[in-house]
Order: sequence, then C-alpha cells, then structure tokens
Amino acid sequence: MLKFVDVARDMPDKRPPDLRRDDFQEIYGEFAREKAAEQAGRCSQCGVPYCQTHCPLHNNIPDWLMLTAEGRLREAYELSQATNTFPEICGRICPQDRLCEGNCVIEQAGHGTVTIGAVEKYITDTAFEEGWVQPIRPYEERAESVGIIGAGPAGLAAADRLRRAGVQVTVYDRYDRGGGLMTYGIPGFKLEKPVVMQRMAQLEDGGVEFVLNCNVGEDLSFDAIRGKHDAVLIGTGVYKSRDLQAPGSGAEGIVRAIDYLTASNRKSFGDDVPEFDSGELNAEGKRVVVIGGGDTAMDCVRTAVRQGAESVKCLYRRDRANMPGSQREVENAEDEGVEFVWLSAPKGFTGDAVEGVMVQKMRLGQPDATGRQVPELIEGADYIEDADMVIKALGFEPEDLPALWGVEGLEVTRWGTIKAEFSTGRTSLDGVFAAGDIVRGASLVVWAIRDGREAADAIMADLGVGSKAIAAE
Repeated sequence: MLKFVDVARDMPDKRPPDLRRDDFQEIYGEFAREKAAEQAGRCSQCGVPYCQTHCPLHNNIPDWLMLTAEGRLREAYELSQATNTFPEICGRICPQDRLCEGNCVIEQAGHGTVTIGAVEKYITDTAFEEGWVQPIRPYEERAESVGIIGAGPAGLAAADRLRRAGVQVTVYDRYDRGGGLMTYGIPGFKLEKPVVMQRMAQLEDGGVEFVLNCNVGEDLSFDAIRGKHDAVLIGTGVYKSRDLQAPGSGAEGIVRAIDYLTASNRKSFGDDVPEFDSGELNAEGKRVVVIGGGDTAMDCVRTAVRQGAESVKCLYRRDRANMPGSQREVENAEDEGVEFVWLSAPKGFTGDAVEGVMVQKMRLGQPDATGRQVPELIEGADYIEDADMVIKALGFEPEDLPALWGVEGLEVTRWGTIKAEFSTGRTSLDGVFAAGDIVRGASLVVWAIRDGREAADAIMADLGVGSKAIAAE
C-alpha cells in the first residue's frame, strides 16, 4: 500500500477514437490482475476517507482497495457488494470525478486519484467470471408480499434486498425489459446491456416476479396492486422530457432525447424499431445539434457519432466549467469528433422540416441564489446553426402520477415529485413508499440504489421482518 508517490495514476486502456466511433462497445478495457492490484495499492488508507464520505452508498472503498492490492479479490467483491447492489454498474457509469475520485485525499495532494471506479468494475466482473456471485437464496421464505412499480435501479435494489430477507416481491414495469434507464437510456458504450441483463437474470432466478409491458393506470390499477400486496414501493423514475417553447419547435426532425436513446438501445437488442428504420430517430448522414449540457446530452452526441452523423454539435448556454455533465464524458465526446458550442442558447428553429437552429450568444453574469453565474443575452450576436436533426436533452420532470393512476391522497411536492419521508421513503398513503428519481428528481443511478435499499429496510421494519432475516443475506 501507500504507493501513490512512486506509482502514477493509470486508467485501463481506452480504445482509440477512430475505432470506438464505429460501434457501441464499452470504450474502456479491463484491468489485468496485476494492474488492478498496483492501482489499488496507491490508496493512502487515510484516517478520514473522503472517497467513502462522498459516495452516496458509503461504500467501504479503502478496505476493498486494500484487499485488491493484496490479491484477495473474492473478499474485495464480498465487501463491495455488501453496500452496493450493482457495483459492476456503478463502476461503469458513476461520475467518479464528481464523487469518490473527485474527493480522494491523494488527488487533493496532487498525486492523482486512485482509479476507484475501474477497480470496482474489475473486481465485480471477475466475481461473475469466477462464479463468486451467489444466487439469491433467502434464509427462509416469508408470507409478506411487496409490489414494486418500476424496474429501474431504485426498484431493483429494493427487490434484491427484500428477496434476500425472504419477502415475496413482484415488480411491475411499462417496458418489455427491466432495468429502466440502465437498459433503454444509457448507451452501450458506457454500459453494455448484458451487464444489466445478468443482474435481471439473478433477480428472476432468486424469485422476483416481473410483470412487464404493464402500464399502471391502464393495464392494471394502482388500487389493484395495493390490494394485492402488504406494501407498495413506487420507483418509476422521471420520464417526462422538459420541453423547449420557441418558434418552430414543432418542426419535423426535432426529437426528445429519451425517444432517441431508447430507439438506439432497442436496435442494439435487435428489436424492430420503425422510427429508427424510417430515419426519424437515426442520425446517419445528418447534421445533428444537441441542446443541453448534462450527461443525457453527452449520451446523445456520442450516439449520433456512432450512427454516422455528418456532424455533431452540442449547444450549451454556460461555459465548460459550469456544465453539469461529467468532464470525463466531455473529453470522450471531443475525442470522438463532437464540437461544443459554449455560451449558446436556442432562440427558435427554421424550416417545416428543421433546417437550422436560431442561436443567441450568451455571457455569464452575476451569480444567482445557488452561486452559479446567470447566462445573459448578448444583443445582436444571433446566428443560425445548420441542422437536419435537433435532439432536446433538457432534463426530465415527473409525470403526474396521482392523475395518471387515479390515486387520491398521494401527496406530491411543488415540483411534481412524490412527497416521501427522508431515509425511509414513506409517503402520505399507508403502506406506500417511494424511492429514486420520482422522489428526488432526475439524479444518478447510485442515489437511486441507495434510496431503494433504504426504502426496502423501512418496508421490512413496518412488516415486522426482523434483523435475523435481513442479516441472512
């Protein structure tokens, strides 16, 4: 251990841009055993591990890094999965530069952070390859039943924790595959789909029942689900796209990010996707403009490159330092040929079938109440950016679930998210809990996992599932 002075930070090899532009495979390679041990050995084993503090799951990072450095990989995996339901997924898609790695003590000292995410991915992938990932087999089966609405990270994390305690679990989801945005929102070059599907298979094998292609409020009422189970967890996420009200915004060729990414991911499964095959949701040969600066926008620009777009530009109203998306993703996008147009905002669109984006140039003014500088319009600096396809990646809002489901008494916040008790997920309805983005708003997968696990524990406490059953996992 403590090799950070002599050994430099090193990431797994990244495939060259000219190769990775042509497929949807993950861009980072895998550490070899020796390299993983070497990088894990750079951990300073500091007395106050800020990496752990800034991880939403409070993963015991220093200890599993030490075990990896000592070659005790199975123990490292077991310690990692004790606090994280999907470490192989978090190792791939968490913005470590904003969380654990960004708060690494040796990073602050100028030695370069430990590559925590890459090691986390390595030890869990190794665990699957070696057969260390055990099937879910409860200590005892229980009669209590929980219905979970939404098969995204919050719902699946809760389902895993409940089943390990022997609780009967049924998950309802509108899509034909589980995983939520991990399956249909995040592109394969960040998270290859077999990685998600292997966890889905583990849950099914462990006794979780999935009711797919089920739209609650249409195919099955919320009251029916509530009447069937002892408790219900709402983990639907937020799927309503924020819109852009501007002249010409209804033009053909202006599409929502969620529709675009879902179509692309469905094609990766080999599904029949008419909207893609017709060209509506296919960027091939087009001048693509993506509006937004978050991680979803980064997913869109990098997907468009792989689909063979003629050009790809990203408009964002602030500068690079103030964008919300991962800086690592911005660098990857630039390597692949994406052009970022900073301090630019759409004013409108030209053409019945979109031909261009009317862009107004901005400058950063005084900070607002949150401390972020407010974009201000520069008069007379407008211009038109040519485009055949415009993708709106402006973020997501919650659907009006009480209205959609015909539920009375389910309280929501002024933002439309479900009002739920902090750390338990209890809502205003007896026996109904909520977790993930539908409570906190659009956020990270790792936060959804934490929320799902905490809600599962609160549900078990309410149902009288004791500590012996929980510990039996």
